[in-house]
Amino acid sequence: MIGTELQRQLHEAGHTVLTLVRRSPRSETEFAWSPESRVLDARVLDDVDAVINLSGASISRIPWTAGWKKQILESRISATRALAEGMGMAASPPATFISGSAVGFYGDRPAERLTESASRGEGFLADVVEAWEQAAGLAPEGVRTVLARTGLVIGDGGAMAPLRLLTRFGLAARVGTGGQHWPWISLHDEAAALVHLLTSPLRGPVNLAGPTPATADRITRALARAMHRPHAFVLPETLIRLGMGEAGEQLLLPSQKMLPTALLGDGFRFRHETVEQAIEELVRGRAAA
Repeated sequence: MIGTELQRQLHEAGHTVLTLVRRSPRSETEFAWSPESRVLDARVLDDVDAVINLSGASISRIPWTAGWKKQILESRISATRALAEGMGMAASPPATFISGSAVGFYGDRPAERLTESASRGEGFLADVVEAWEQAAGLAPEGVRTVLARTGLVIGDGGAMAPLRLLTRFGLAARVGTGGQHWPWISLHDEAAALVHLLTSPLRGPVNLAGPTPATADRITRALARAMHRPHAFVLPETLIRLGMGEAGEQLLLPSQKMLPTALLGDGFRFRHETVEQAIEELVRGRAAA
């Protein structure tokens, strides 16, 4: 979802985009790789200015079995290491490496304002993100490495898909207490921030989140309002834990008031400053389609 919008914005800005694929290439801009086997032709990286890594198994797949948790971790580590090692073998390494990361780094932090300087939290996702970011740190010296910590992307897919489906059938609900902060960003701004980071001096962790924090209740109510549906139910924490296990506890219940301090300080301008604006555009776009 993010990669498609990112490519659209990059092409629109006049960039040439090469993509790594796990199937047979279908065009001269596609190149095959197998990150699990660390197979990547380093010559692909000789003439590129930047590498953007968004690869990783979905954390939205429920339940988190032991096997799937292993896949969540290893898919991120293998892809990131393959890219870092490939850059190390390139004759002329790219100047910039933007590697995907996530808000899971912070864990459950109610009442805290989470800037890029905040310490890591606890839990499986915090462990995954820490290992993921360490793998990105294997990039060669001289390559400016950015860790793009992303939360809930308001777009046509991803974590918004089940929320929109429930809302469409009139089942929109308060999730847990509803007071937990869900760090959000519109799909447009997520991709635009990645484009911005290509030529920015920023390095290290960068929070990709909208400038106006929102609670879970505010987000689900805004979605119900935009879709002209009721918001009449409550999904209790106990039911979330019973039905979704660890995944529900770590994806839906943590409070993470993540602030885009670095992006704002670097002059990035958000197209959607509130979650209501992002949701309205999403719903209008779906209706037009």
